[in-house]
Amino acid sequence: MPSFSAFPTSQQLRILLVEDDPDIAQGIRDHLRSLGYDVALATDGEAGLASIRSGAADLVIADRMLPQLDGLAMIETVRRDGVLIPILILSALGAVDDRVRGLRAGGDDYLAKPFAMDELAARVEALLRRPIDHRQTILQVGDLRMDLIDRLVQRNGRHIDLLPREFKLLEYMMRRPGQTITRAMFLEDVWHYRFTPQTNLVDVHMGKLRHKVDGANEAQMIVAIPGTGFMLRAAV
Repeated sequence: MPSFSAFPTSQQLRILLVEDDPDIAQGIRDHLRSLGYDVALATDGEAGLASIRSGAADLVIADRMLPQLDGLAMIETVRRDGVLIPILILSALGAVDDRVRGLRAGGDDYLAKPFAMDELAARVEALLRRPIDHRQTILQVGDLRMDLIDRLVQRNGRHIDLLPREFKLLEYMMRRPGQTITRAMFLEDVWHYRFTPQTNLVDVHMGKLRHKVDGANEAQMIVAIPGTGFMLRAAV
């Protein structure tokens, strides 16, 4: 059975490290934690995939060669799910062809072993600074599809009729699949409040949106995260 450590409850940026070499994993964890990151460890590809799908990370650092499920296969599966989380690939294979294969599989950056910890940290910082691409006109997460030009939303071919605010909420979530979105984030970025009012506004709208997106006999995609907010995940 794959296993991975749980992330602590924190507002710090959370990094999932998928690495089966205990010495390398310990060195990376210690260095990144010293810089203020929360770091969780998965020691095989299946555990890494499960943790990414749980939405428990802001960035993934993944070894290319992993037990249970190869690192590139794990990344390809994540990208098919529509998860856009930044992924940094680590590998002892540093040839150009190897780097190209890693990037084409869905990695955002590729760092060959051995490497300096300061370079690893710099690449992590650079990936976390990258803005979400708002030039996309078609958003796809699992079987949920949104056309931003025609303002159409479909799930598995079923048309979903959304009010303007619901459309904005769903677009916001579809640009961040697999990530926990807090109520404060919704209020600031969708409603454009510059303070956090004591209101159930988000929960009321999300309840209506969930009812429309997660139809009868369909797997749940919009998930409530107790005490925090909500997440959109690809149906599995």
